[in-house]
Amino acid sequence: MTEIWMFPGQGSQRVGMGADWWDAAPELVAAADTVLGCSVRDLCANGPREQLDDTRYAQPALYVVGSVAWRATLAAGAPPPDVVCGHSLGENNALERAGAMEFTEGPRLVRRRAEAMAAVTGGGMLAVLGLGWDGLRALLDPERHRDVTLAVVNGPRQLVVGGPVPQLRGLAGTLTTSRVCGARPLRVSGAFHTPLMAPAAREFTPAAAGLPWAEPAIVVPSNVTTRPHDRQGLPELLVRHLTQPVLWHSTLRALLDMPEPRFREIGGGTTLTGMVRAVRRASAPRS
Repeated sequence: MTEIWMFPGQGSQRVGMGADWWDAAPELVAAADTVLGCSVRDLCANGPREQLDDTRYAQPALYVVGSVAWRATLAAGAPPPDVVCGHSLGENNALERAGAMEFTEGPRLVRRRAEAMAAVTGGGMLAVLGLGWDGLRALLDPERHRDVTLAVVNGPRQLVVGGPVPQLRGLAGTLTTSRVCGARPLRVSGAFHTPLMAPAAREFTPAAAGLPWAEPAIVVPSNVTTRPHDRQGLPELLVRHLTQPVLWHSTLRALLDMPEPRFREIGGGTTLTGMVRAVRRASAPRS
């Protein structure tokens, strides 16, 4: 049996999250409050929703919720993980669980990441359901969609693209009219995981390079390469993470090849669990 823990990323935030776990690690929550300058528990419990959806607050809040949730999961008797992985922002939780950084370093790092990403405006992200990247790329007009690029691969026919908002709006209209696939704008402030985040990556580089990283004690696949993180390569990969696609589908396929994989989504959501089911179905042999 291979126990695999998964941490979700931005977009999974919701008012009320973390309610079951705050008392699992009150000293860590207090430390995070000091770093962030606000009560994370109050923000998650009461919102307002607009603030919780703000990248600058959403990312640190999700990090803290994920950290207290995994501690509560262990305390409840769950077996410790053999592999930890995170979707986009969730990779920071995975690295903390693997011992690559201390908990209190996480809020500082994630806050710097969130501030750098939020400062790059004018872009957005569009979820595309029912079409693979090769098929979608063939529909991109070289002029009207010239800055639209792949941002996330969640499944064989479940993608996210990013780019300037007007270009994404035009692409969504084209896809909806043609009925080739579904298209849905995401509630984010920028074109994350695309080249448009290059200014954010430059801003984030000192924070990633300045952390006292340790070698991960258990396997943490990189969203950028799908290979396990190591101490030496961590800072560079976390910076590249801002401008390169999240290869979640490839990561799940590799994890499904491990001996008797058992996935556990940490944090109360089921989005990543649904993606695992979709990849299992797509990978199952057809009779």
